[in-house]
Amino acid sequence: MTTRQPPTPAAFDHRMAVFDTDDGFVAAALPFLGEGLAAPGEPPPVAIADPRNLDLLRDALGGDAKDVTCIPHTDWYTGSAANAVAQAASYLTAHAGPGGRIHLLMEPVWSGRAGRSARETTEWIRYEALANLLFAPMATTALCAYDTRTAGPAVVAAARRAHPGTDVYQDPVRLAAELDAAPLPLPPGGAQPLPEPYAAAVQGWAEARGLPAADAELFATAVAETADALAPLDGTALLWGEAPACVCELRSARPVGDPLAGFVPPPPTGPEPGPGLWYARQVCAYVDIRDDAAGATVRLQYA
Repeated sequence: MTTRQPPTPAAFDHRMAVFDTDDGFVAAALPFLGEGLAAPGEPPPVAIADPRNLDLLRDALGGDAKDVTCIPHTDWYTGSAANAVAQAASYLTAHAGPGGRIHLLMEPVWSGRAGRSARETTEWIRYEALANLLFAPMATTALCAYDTRTAGPAVVAAARRAHPGTDVYQDPVRLAAELDAAPLPLPPGGAQPLPEPYAAAVQGWAEARGLPAADAELFATAVAETADALAPLDGTALLWGEAPACVCELRSARPVGDPLAGFVPPPPTGPEPGPGLWYARQVCAYVDIRDDAAGATVRLQYA
């Protein structure tokens, strides 16, 4: 939980394309995928996009389509921003070339049944910003595709601040801090104190609030892992909400101090500590962290 400094310039190439027509998407995607196809010794490029856009790409690629891996974006972006980090890290480990070399065309989900709320959008912009730190050691080339017909001008404007090639790019640590500058709403008056042991107490409470037993166990484990990661706590812990939006707030006696806390996968083997905030971010829809002079407040919301 030490403060993480921005890395020195590294191999990760994080680009952005903005378009408002089908032809605009193809015009941005084709040269990028062609660049990947021509890269010596690099695995086939990957297009993660709306299925309709994937069809456009296949038609435009012609015979080269067989050499491009196409993945519907609803199969890739299946949960939170932290889930997308895990998906990308896993894919790079399994499929990228030496040093993470691969071209990824990535179109987030912004509309339809899986559309993003204002709060979700904030988390995705955080993901875009922190990607510059998370994947800095990798020789990966990513092109993030933004369709103004679905993402909208406000989302595009925010995303431009997270991409190094734009004229409004912001340091990712500063942008993440800006996103966390807004104070959290106060807990409701009916919030209940959380007794120890946390895991058992949270599971029983969550089941009583309507979470299925398996979900309640996941949420309880996320709270317990977070408590371990934040230790020492100052004794303040609260529960509120109804299924599925069950909420737990913990108070640490020290700041977290790291914008990547919970976004970096823990080592696969090794001694304690456990997965901590990484597990919480994988399980919970939202993990809000607010540092202050006296420590940190961490709020977990299951869904």
